[in-house]
Amino acid sequence: MEYNGRYNAFDLGRVNTYPLRTRSNKVTLDDLVRPEDLDNTTFELPGKTCDEIEIIAHEIVSCRQAGKLVVVFTGAHLIKNGLGLLLADMVKRGLVSLVAGNGATAIHDFELALIGQTSENVPDALSKGRFGMAREFAYFNYAMSVGNKYKLGLGEALGRTICDEDFRREVIALAEEGDLPDTFAHPKVGLLAACYENNVPFTIHVGIGTDVIDQHPSFDGQAKGGCSGRDFLIYTNEIAKLTNGGVVLNIGSAVTGPEVLLKAVSIATNTGSAPNGILTADFDLRDRETSTMNDESSQGYYFRDQKSIITRIPKSFAGKGFYIQGNQKQTFPLLYKKTIHLSQQKGVE
Repeated sequence: MEYNGRYNAFDLGRVNTYPLRTRSNKVTLDDLVRPEDLDNTTFELPGKTCDEIEIIAHEIVSCRQAGKLVVVFTGAHLIKNGLGLLLADMVKRGLVSLVAGNGATAIHDFELALIGQTSENVPDALSKGRFGMAREFAYFNYAMSVGNKYKLGLGEALGRTICDEDFRREVIALAEEGDLPDTFAHPKVGLLAACYENNVPFTIHVGIGTDVIDQHPSFDGQAKGGCSGRDFLIYTNEIAKLTNGGVVLNIGSAVTGPEVLLKAVSIATNTGSAPNGILTADFDLRDRETSTMNDESSQGYYFRDQKSIITRIPKSFAGKGFYIQGNQKQTFPLLYKKTIHLSQQKGVE
């Protein structure tokens, strides 16, 4: 990336890379949770949590039955925890209107589609100068460059890279010959592919310097910002449709998800499309600190997911917010199972 200012900038051309397949990964295809795996699963959750998940599942199905939107913003750990196939199945069944995530969410999903593994062993790699240096991250960067050329959103550009052979050829053409594989070994395990093939937006909300793809000579900040900026507008366009209710879920995103929703809600309300009567739910591990939401001297005040997702936004627009505390390996599969069961009962799929 070119720089002509007065200061010294690091030359990413000095970076050494290695093949992704030689990397030590913590998650493989065997770790993924498939819908059929839940048939005999026991959920060890408090009764109150199970009851609230039931309420959320009912609202998801009722909203989709009425043509209202269900928006899911997920952090990267849903993918790393092997739960992406469950969310992808909800997308395929028409139970989710839009999926959103941060850069790491898309990177883990992209890796699974490419080689069937993800989640680098960071402590092992960091001291050796290898963390995030797999050569195939150029694939992601070149997809953004081509996507920016066509003025696409980031999620759409990555989905087309996985699913559209002609688009993928154009992406690969930016690399040195032989540097990138010309096929994805496991495209069907990817949430990006499921969204693209089912015409459901997958919006990706990134920063600069926040992702391993930013460490590579192929990194183009203009492309990253351009594609993700368009995704924010796609996301906001959907949030502006929540005028008569809907569901917004935030799964394990402590900062990006809450902040992106807050800004989109502000834009929607400013332009006459306030999200009235929506149900919001935040899935996380921390204790809920409801009494500290207005106390800037308390650490709970700075839990943006609790402050925005379940407090400020629903209260401002006559909605209702839920906090689902617990390990998402238990809470999200239970939500999935209850939602699928109810949708089948009501013939929503």
